[in-house]
Amino acid sequence: MKKPLEALLRDACERATKGGELLTTTLPPLLLTVPKEAEHGDLASNLALALARSEKRPPRAVAETIVRHLDDRDGILASVEIAGPGFINVRFAPAYWWKLLREIDAAGDAYGRSAIGVGRRVQIEFVSANPTGPLHVGHARGAVTGDALASLLAATGHEVAREYYVNDAGNQMAMLGASTYARYAELCGHDVPFPENGYQGDYVRDVAATIHASEGARWMDVDAAEARAYLGDAAGAILLEAIRDDVAALAIRFDRYVSERQLRAEGTVDTTLATLDAAGYVYDAEGARWFRSTAFGDDKDRPLVKTGGEFTYFAADVAYHRAKYGAGYDRIIDVWGADHHGHVPRMRAALAALGLDPARFEVVLVQIVNLIRGGEPVRMGKRSGDFVTLREVVAEVGADATRFFLLMRKSDAQLDFDLDLAKQRTAENPVFYVQYAHARVASIFRAAAAVGLDLDAAAAADPARLTEGEELALVRRLAQFPEIVEGAALELEPHRVVFFLMELAAEFHRYYNRSRILGDDRDLATARLLLAVNVQKTIRAGLTILGISAPDTM
Repeated sequence: MKKPLEALLRDACERATKGGELLTTTLPPLLLTVPKEAEHGDLASNLALALARSEKRPPRAVAETIVRHLDDRDGILASVEIAGPGFINVRFAPAYWWKLLREIDAAGDAYGRSAIGVGRRVQIEFVSANPTGPLHVGHARGAVTGDALASLLAATGHEVAREYYVNDAGNQMAMLGASTYARYAELCGHDVPFPENGYQGDYVRDVAATIHASEGARWMDVDAAEARAYLGDAAGAILLEAIRDDVAALAIRFDRYVSERQLRAEGTVDTTLATLDAAGYVYDAEGARWFRSTAFGDDKDRPLVKTGGEFTYFAADVAYHRAKYGAGYDRIIDVWGADHHGHVPRMRAALAALGLDPARFEVVLVQIVNLIRGGEPVRMGKRSGDFVTLREVVAEVGADATRFFLLMRKSDAQLDFDLDLAKQRTAENPVFYVQYAHARVASIFRAAAAVGLDLDAAAAADPARLTEGEELALVRRLAQFPEIVEGAALELEPHRVVFFLMELAAEFHRYYNRSRILGDDRDLATARLLLAVNVQKTIRAGLTILGISAPDTM
């Protein structure tokens, strides 16, 4: 929708420059926006304001010059107005919208996709929760955000790999082993003190019971340290499988699970630290080994090896990211909880110290989720003890509502998730309202079939029969979809697609309630079917990117 106007404006400026009415030979990037109020036109440009300083004239005078040189030879503009301090507001002619609807229809299911990322490989890592407990609703937001981002990037031509980094080494896994051992011992009739700061949730009892059911009490007959190590590994495997099941319930798949323990065993961490050391960024102090991250602007140096000789989490994470670069990805995107924001500068510092380009590394921070039920915060989960699990939320409201609600805000903004609203089958529930628009069109076509109208009839319709303002406004909304997808992919903001779908669904429902789509005028009916099927197609495409179903009946 923006490209034709951009071409007209550039052509007008070139004409004005050749005629000596503009001094500028190089135009700034054109910013075209959709006015919030329909009476201000279909698109607005700030070009005259951007040129005013270099032209040494008031913006309105520059705008008048540009407008005077507009050569609308194809007749796509209905009106051009200069508004406020110098904005150029345009309204497209109905014929332009009719032509555009034909093009949208001809694009088929590929509508909204683009090739801006073709030839670029992207790795996106998300969730990456320790296999020490169930995924909670905070993990769920990161999971849904990461998956939607991956789908957005794929829809814009990128080759995308989804990865989950399994933190299956270090102190937290040791604590899981000790916690499981204590619960396992209880089942075997032994009294083993529960570790301080151990994992208290009932899920640890469940895991211990699963191991006890298959192996009996035999781990009480071996050295306690050996038993804790084994039970920690077994518990981690059980919990990781549960995590796989949880993300699968949200229709999320990972191309690869990367084990921290395996990275250590393969020597990846050792070689990474050796490279940092050879570059002069590692030193020993206080019995530990440190990375000189202050050399890259960090507020303090970071430990790589603890006093006991154990690698820190940071050391293993740096090694993992070095391996990502070695795989040849053009963009490396991590989705982290907002509480990890302090980890970003030290990771960038480590990458720079390794001679890698930190600009290829991007982090999307995800803020906390506040669950609301009955107008009150939900504090406790049934099995976890101190948090609500992803599984509990999906069981209560379903996968579609979970995904949609978790994407309804920008990722770095806190989000209130109203569980009661997510279960409503009313217009107040946004996911229901969007899905119902898709199902409503399917219902229209079932009714159309009864009177001999089908998709072929719609495809052959004359869009020029669409003359109502609401009809042309719907085409305008449809025309925004490719730009919405591209913008969401470029800025890593999937909530833009959610907002678009809510606006499109609202416009369609209003139109449906005010206009009779299958009236006595057959030609008008087929034109309205053409519009409706493309609304449905666009909603389906957007929901697919978000990983949400598009039902034909509700």
